[in-house]
Amino acid sequence: MKRRTLLATATLIAAMGASFSAQAQTKWDLASAYPAFNFHTENLVEFSKDVAAGTNNELQITVHPGASLFKAPEIKRATQGGQAQAGEFFLVSFQNEWPSFGADGLPFLASSYEDAYKLYQAQKPMLQKKLDEQGLVLLYSVAWPPQGIYTKKPIESVADLKGMKWRVYSPTTARIGELIGAQPVTIQEAELSQALATGVVEGLITSSATGADNKLYENLSHYYNVQAWIPKNAVVANKRAFSRLDAATQEAVMKAAAEAEERGWKRSQEVNAKSIATMKDAGMKIEEPSAQLKADLAKVGETVVTEWVGIAGADGQALIEAYKASK
Repeated sequence: MKRRTLLATATLIAAMGASFSAQAQTKWDLASAYPAFNFHTENLVEFSKDVAAGTNNELQITVHPGASLFKAPEIKRATQGGQAQAGEFFLVSFQNEWPSFGADGLPFLASSYEDAYKLYQAQKPMLQKKLDEQGLVLLYSVAWPPQGIYTKKPIESVADLKGMKWRVYSPTTARIGELIGAQPVTIQEAELSQALATGVVEGLITSSATGADNKLYENLSHYYNVQAWIPKNAVVANKRAFSRLDAATQEAVMKAAAEAEERGWKRSQEVNAKSIATMKDAGMKIEEPSAQLKADLAKVGETVVTEWVGIAGADGQALIEAYKASK
């Protein structure tokens, strides 16, 4: 009888331990708008694995790619509201909400990875402060490859873009469309292939990675390597969800985030070279911009930056000054 009682007690303790372990495990959903094979998404998956390893599986993060949980414009708001504990969003798409979200989308302000990273370091303290005010924690940020121009026909100057159905994804790309006399059409990445196939879009500025991922060479024939700007994605956590984690878990998350940021910037450069090669092999003509096109785009860039600083005010001016001082 005594032996049975001991066994029953041991079983009860084991069950309680298992129950406690289950309760101790925290599960997060991380929403992303990009395909599973995109390098940003692959980096998110590696980040989630690093978090699991660093917390002994106490924090499990499930990545939801391809806008399967929320559409791209909804992800930031959903993360702020706690519908998802974490999310990835394209910073420049929220420039109307806060102008400095769009700093890395300013044409020809930073056209190399080295300069883009310096711009990020100037932007980062402001970014962390603003996101904190919005109930978010910045985990990390990774650059897209430089933005180039895709068209169905050869172009020698901005005049050749006039009247073109021009895909936009941010206030800056919309303004550029206006300045070059194109017809701006707002299309998210998940809808891009269909828009091109049906003639809704005839030209756009986007990264080489987006071009290769979405097989833009199937509907467009020319890619101009203008390196207009190098925008970033931000990966954020809901502030309340993050604050519920114990100190050791928070530290593990931020360590994994720092590693994801470093890995992501390096991979972005690798992806840029690979993506351009993929498009070239598929028959797309990879072109350097003519002197006239460069000059025309530089004028457009100057206008956009001047307008942005006027709207962004003291924050924008301070950011530009900090960036220029770092060069």
